[in-house]
Amino acid sequence: MRLARVALLAAAFAAAAVLFPFSSAGMAAERVALSISIDGAIGPASARQLKEALKAAADRNAEVLILQLNTPGGLVTSMREMIADILASPVPVIGYVAPAGGHAASAGTYILYATHVAAMAPGTNLGAATPIEFGGLPSLPGGEKDNKDTGGRPPGDAEMAKVTNDAVALIRSLAELRGRNGDWGEKAVRQAASLSASAALQEHVIDFIARDTTDLLQLADGRTVDVAGKKEVLATKGLAVETLDPGWFIRLLAVITDPNVAVLLMLVGFYGIVFEVTSPGAVAPGVIGAICLVLALYALDLLPINYTGLALMLLGVAFLIVEAFNPTVVLGLGGAAAFLLGAAMLLKIEGPGFAISWAIIGPAAALTLGLALLAGSYLWAARRNPPRIGGEAMRGLPVEVLDWQGGEGHVLALGERWRAKADEPIAPGDRAEVTGVIDLVLMVRRRGAGNDGAANDGAKQ
Repeated sequence: MRLARVALLAAAFAAAAVLFPFSSAGMAAERVALSISIDGAIGPASARQLKEALKAAADRNAEVLILQLNTPGGLVTSMREMIADILASPVPVIGYVAPAGGHAASAGTYILYATHVAAMAPGTNLGAATPIEFGGLPSLPGGEKDNKDTGGRPPGDAEMAKVTNDAVALIRSLAELRGRNGDWGEKAVRQAASLSASAALQEHVIDFIARDTTDLLQLADGRTVDVAGKKEVLATKGLAVETLDPGWFIRLLAVITDPNVAVLLMLVGFYGIVFEVTSPGAVAPGVIGAICLVLALYALDLLPINYTGLALMLLGVAFLIVEAFNPTVVLGLGGAAAFLLGAAMLLKIEGPGFAISWAIIGPAAALTLGLALLAGSYLWAARRNPPRIGGEAMRGLPVEVLDWQGGEGHVLALGERWRAKADEPIAPGDRAEVTGVIDLVLMVRRRGAGNDGAANDGAKQ
């Protein structure tokens, strides 16, 4: 019995010894580097994409997340959200400006400064991080003395100086956190300076230059980084790289958060609902209009909008709708003016890829005004020609002769049997038309009566 127990224990230890190597190999196989690519303007969709990627990296215990950047910049609000997510991430983030010919301008420079490891591909550049707000470039007060710090631009107002100083403070704090060149970061903000990949390496703005992701992971291996307040040594050499593609919702978000698309969706939504209300039972316009309006309001909620501008746009649309039903011309012109003024004021903060395009909004406003004036002209014409009622409404109505004797008989009109009289011979089965009504008796004549004989023959069946 003891011998059997000893044999059983030995077999168990042997099985464990055999299984451990396979378990270790399995765990090693799970070591992975996740990668996402942001190609285009930084906006709500980019922020959502990064947030989901960081969550996936944390859930899968990934070694690093590679953030590949090729962006002209974007919204300050989305940029700050992305920076906050990177700083709070439990997974190291490697910022990588790629492919060759790409760049990380404006908001992309700030995000690259925030990453734990910053790298660039050969043939790329970064910089030009001057913030753009309210449709203009900020500058500092102080006359000629300060023009050298603002790239030769004339001095701006106090609000723009605050925006610039705030941007400088942000990039300097990120540079101090990651041990990068804060002086050049300030220069990128105040003077819109830019650097090539090799110059950025010499200025200690980035950590190294990598040809591809394999080279990137090899060069990042062994570096010590600060991850959520804790020192961590990267072990990235030879990691398998898995790319996370954006889902359908992020792709949809990237489309509808374009302010021009959001405004067009709002117009389609309003007019779809108005058409449904004026023509009950059509269903499709109401459904499409409601969906477009909800999407537009959701997109505008994600954008840094000026609510005064939005209110003016809604007031303009309301005026144009009223103009369509109550033509005055004044309401139409006022509505178009209010809509265009609201569109000009809509965005509090503008950035590359997030600005109102007058090539889109102008024709949309003109088309809306034209439709309102066209509908108003038809209503005005209808008012000048009031509808006929009673006997007047029956004049010219086609009828069918049921029976006829002498100068009178019976006809079928509007599905009813009527007494009728005529001043000309009519036979049963003839097609006739009403010329008048006298004491509930229809006065009729043959269709085509008064025309030439050929017309009479063609009208008679």
